Amino acid sequence: MKNILVVGSLGGMGYSLTNRLVKEGYNVFGLDIKDTCDIKDVHYYKCDITSEESIKNAYSLIKDEIDTLDAIIDVAGIYIMDSLLEIEDKDLKRILDINVLGIQRVVKAFFPLLKKGSKIVITTSELSTLDPLPFNGIYTMSKSLLEKYIFSLRMEVINFGIKVISFRPGAVKTNLLSDSTSSMDKMCEKTVIHKEQSKNFKHIVDSVESKSVSPDKVASKLTKIIKKKHPKYVYRLNNNFALKLLNALPDRLQVKIISKIIK
Repeated sequence: MKNILVVGSLGGMGYSLTNRLVKEGYNVFGLDIKDTCDIKDVHYYKCDITSEESIKNAYSLIKDEIDTLDAIIDVAGIYIMDSLLEIEDKDLKRILDINVLGIQRVVKAFFPLLKKGSKIVITTSELSTLDPLPFNGIYTMSKSLLEKYIFSLRMEVINFGIKVISFRPGAVKTNLLSDSTSSMDKMCEKTVIHKEQSKNFKHIVDSVESKSVSPDKVASKLTKIIKKKHPKYVYRLNNNFALKLLNALPDRLQVKIISKIIK
């Protein structure tokens, strides 16, 4: 039986993924910030990935149960939309602490349990390789930084026979999607310097998020990835064509188009 660590196991994507893996016979170890887990037959540990001590404690408990891990799958993350000129330091630090440093801490702590043929699958975003949009720069920055981390980590562990994979989904029907909508609403209310621009940009956000897929599709895709003997470096799901088309344009033209939309 293969041992899988799911980071963010009780979030929208994580919950569906954990359920699916358990049903398919995997030995699943879940980490999340919530107190309890209602998924049957999962080994659950409350863990704050912003705390090195909390992660070390979870590692110690899991190490007592197993000798090796076949995969680490990260689906943890938060979504904050705000103005770069108005965001509070605590919010910027929080999104970087969870979306980037959190998974780095987990991989660093649990690396001793990985073996040749093990996989590290890290969820970023379709936005991670695209030019950032206004008011979404904070989230995109965090996911772009995570992509650089993935690439460097891949080269550091390649000689150990460990695969590092980037998973870049588009909009998924989870609380994270709701968080982005509510975060945009809050920004529209509180902003002082972007009153009209933020309201106009909200139409773009609503349009992209209306084309979301279910977390079950994410779970299915991730399960297929960990089953592959020779996985690709990058997998995508539900990426938005209009965003890719915009990104293919020269930078000056991108700025001009967005400027007209939000003016």
